[in-house]
Amino acid sequence: MNDSTSPAPQPAAPRWQPINPIDRRVAGVLVEKAKTVPSAYPMSVNAIATAANQKNNRFPVVQLEPEQVEESLERLRQLGAVGLIQGYGRVTKYRHYLYEWLGVDKVELAVMAELLLRGAQTEGELRSRAARMEPIPDLAALRPVLASLQSKGLVVSLSPEGRGHAITHALYPPRELDALKAQFAAGAATMAAAAGEDEYLGAAHALGGGPARDGQRVLGPAGREGTADAVAPLRRQVADLAAQVAELRGDLDKLAAALQETQYGLSRLKDALGS
Repeated sequence: MNDSTSPAPQPAAPRWQPINPIDRRVAGVLVEKAKTVPSAYPMSVNAIATAANQKNNRFPVVQLEPEQVEESLERLRQLGAVGLIQGYGRVTKYRHYLYEWLGVDKVELAVMAELLLRGAQTEGELRSRAARMEPIPDLAALRPVLASLQSKGLVVSLSPEGRGHAITHALYPPRELDALKAQFAAGAATMAAAAGEDEYLGAAHALGGGPARDGQRVLGPAGREGTADAVAPLRRQVADLAAQVAELRGDLDKLAAALQETQYGLSRLKDALGS
């Protein structure tokens, strides 16, 4: 058989599988620091523990001990997600193999790292946070990345697409992922019930013989008074404010991360100078 008829070599299949919360945090840290502080990468156990316990850009905030991190690294090594690097004197250092393990590109890995570090997020939050690792100028640039990750089974939608669309990674163990989906479904049901009450108020006005005059009041299904004309604009304002807050929170996360990285770099420089 000649080369023209030989099948093209196929890339190795991703090897990812669900992992526990500590392993997710450790994996996310290794990716984050490799992208944002390459001079501090590969990382020692103590450096990974410090980064895992940061208070900014982490949810939930944890307090891992170096022993827990070392155990996590061993589990990730067994899975092929992390490797031990020799040649750094007496200090053992580690690097990640998540490009191959997940089967993703640079921008996809930045998005996955943010999801591993913080869990479920809206598109707006995720874009602003992942953009500190790889360029993602706007939501239009993020959405094809999410579509690619979803096609690989790596991300899961927790709410309908559109404003406030929430996404998370798929590396949760099944029970944990089911509980997270149920939590978001319960929240969506509460919002739907509130929207249904608004529709009831509008229908009551219509049955009264035309559009309501300013200030006209009706009883809702629970016997509660409300001004129907004011509900929809207020809801839109709240949604807009929530989106703005998400953007501001992302900007603050980036500033806090930049400050922490600067402090970390200064600490390493002092150690190197022996001061």
